[in-house]
Amino acid sequence: MFGELYFLLEYRDEPMQLQYSNTTFSLPDNLYIIGTMNTADRSIALVDLALRRRFHFVEFHPGEWPVQGLLRRWLDRNAPGMEWVAGVVDRANEKLSAGGDSEAAIGPSYFIKPGLTNEHVGLIWEHNVLPYVQEQLYGQPDRLAEFDLSTLRREVGGNSEAEDADTGSDEVADSGNAAD
Repeated sequence: MFGELYFLLEYRDEPMQLQYSNTTFSLPDNLYIIGTMNTADRSIALVDLALRRRFHFVEFHPGEWPVQGLLRRWLDRNAPGMEWVAGVVDRANEKLSAGGDSEAAIGPSYFIKPGLTNEHVGLIWEHNVLPYVQEQLYGQPDRLAEFDLSTLRREVGGNSEAEDADTGSDEVADSGNAAD
């Protein structure tokens, strides 16, 4: 079915017969497909070529409008007291781009979660962001320490996680899950 779908994405006005049935299939005129892809993920290169032939591309980068500042604005409105997260992500992105790959940036979507807490940020960082950073820094294990959440948080002027435990500054209710 995926092969037929690829064909129909390119030749939208032509109905076609499905390979394993006598059913004719076509895409409705009111179907719009909007997809996202991270160009830093090199493992999708072959799929990328097939998709690029069939879609228009609009690039969005965390350091440029309209994404630039999005996380900070969202945190200001939806997670008061958690604005430090935007500073940490910005700082981590500075460190990633200093390695020479401006495409290897952490986007805001990991942290745009209702009920975001310090605990959620720690889980997201450990299970989503750090594995991504490890992939980007393949062959440079000595640089991974630069992306420690507590260290980055201190660098941007936010409290470290240990300080949060002492001050009780994590007052946002725990009401969501930490998956992206």
